[in-house]
Amino acid sequence: MTPRCCVLAVSAAVCILLFLCSHGAPVPPTDTHLMLCQPHRRCGDQFYDPLQHCCYDDAVVPLGRTRKCGNCTFRVCFEQCCPWSVRRPQESFVVKVKGQNCYLAPSSDDRICRSVS
Repeated sequence: MTPRCCVLAVSAAVCILLFLCSHGAPVPPTDTHLMLCQPHRRCGDQFYDPLQHCCYDDAVVPLGRTRKCGNCTFRVCFEQCCPWSVRRPQESFVVKVKGQNCYLAPSSDDRICRSVS
């Protein structure tokens, strides 16, 4: 390559680089469009941000959402309500960390709950 071609190629590369970088920093969208660079998960046909929501019973819910489990309250994004009593499963429950097997014996992290009549 001649020196003149090298100068032309470098000038073209610099112009392209300046053009591509001249749009400034990316701005987050103000509407509901999904940003592909951020962590998102899918719940049914909806996407959600796992830092703000979770998927519970095929619905996107806030991380702080709670439900009743007998006389206890559990956080649906982090815990699960499991039937516990062998003789009368409808009468007592155990709140376990989400993902633990409901049929394992209760541990020190679990909460035993009574049925509410």
